[in-house]
Amino acid sequence: MRRLWIVLSLLLATSALAAPQNFTVAYHVTRNGQPFADVTETYRQEGGRYKLESITKGIGVYSLFGKRRLVSEGDVTPEGLRPTHFEQDQGDDPKRKITADFDWAAGILTMVAKGKTKAVALPPGTQDLASYAYQFMFAPPQGDDVQLPVTTGRKLKTYHYRIEARDAPVETTAGTYKTLHFVNATEGGDEKQLWLGVDAHYIPVRIVMPDDQGGTLEQVLTSLHFE
Repeated sequence: MRRLWIVLSLLLATSALAAPQNFTVAYHVTRNGQPFADVTETYRQEGGRYKLESITKGIGVYSLFGKRRLVSEGDVTPEGLRPTHFEQDQGDDPKRKITADFDWAAGILTMVAKGKTKAVALPPGTQDLASYAYQFMFAPPQGDDVQLPVTTGRKLKTYHYRIEARDAPVETTAGTYKTLHFVNATEGGDEKQLWLGVDAHYIPVRIVMPDDQGGTLEQVLTSLHFE
């Protein structure tokens, strides 16, 4: 068993080293088929630490909601990303700021939203709303079922997906990608779907999800630049 654990650790460490250390990715988002927003996400890694920033800018009337900014910071480990701090800002209203802090030593996740603080047990492998999709760069799915604890900064939930298709082609303005197609596997879940680019370090190339008003958001890759 000890020998097996050493081999597994080496494989995970090799995966972490193979993942890109710096990249910028851009997406176009539609709502019910109409232009909704543009998203730019940047990932920077240095000295075993990472910072991931996601900026969403609304298009047309949706620009009135203000820019949404997500930031995830933490460590890069043999198992992948281990966030230590997450925050979300919406527009210029400080009252809408959301944060989550990960105390891995104590096993506590502290979330702050609308001035209210909530502390809960921190499950191993927990990600945040910005980091979870990029965790697959370091730990590609090994089976057909994926469960991942994720904090939104308001609550902690477990995302449960199953692989609907492998090598599913997705055409984008940045090219055509072979993907892993994930669908929601939880009854009554959010019906979010992910297409991860197999030849692009499992970075998302398409995401489809419902919004709070009953609409459907579709986020599709427009550019991907590794540095």
